[in-house]
Amino acid sequence: MPLFLATLLMKGENVTRFRAMPKEEQDAVDNKGLPEWEAWEKRHAAAIVNKGGMVGKTTRIGRDGTIAPAVNDFCGYVIVEAETAEAAAALFADHPHIGTFPGDAVEVMPFVAGPDL
Repeated sequence: MPLFLATLLMKGENVTRFRAMPKEEQDAVDNKGLPEWEAWEKRHAAAIVNKGGMVGKTTRIGRDGTIAPAVNDFCGYVIVEAETAEAAAALFADHPHIGTFPGDAVEVMPFVAGPDL
């Protein structure tokens, strides 16, 4: 069955807004969202090939050899298995990254080579 990379995206201003919230409000989001995330993983366990993870700040290595901090919306990933891209995307319709947490989107794309799991 085809494998798909689902990238979790969050704009920097949404991260900043979340971190500016009082700790009690951040904790409330986490206390709601983390169990939802676990429940999502359980519901879709048969399709999840790799739970992936969340990532931190980006460092970009340019063609010219420069190495510098960079900014993008990528904050995590999951690898899933599905018959079609549409079926893979449907798995994320109720994902807490975009329902409870301040995530902006999930993008799903097929692997055309790899991954080596």
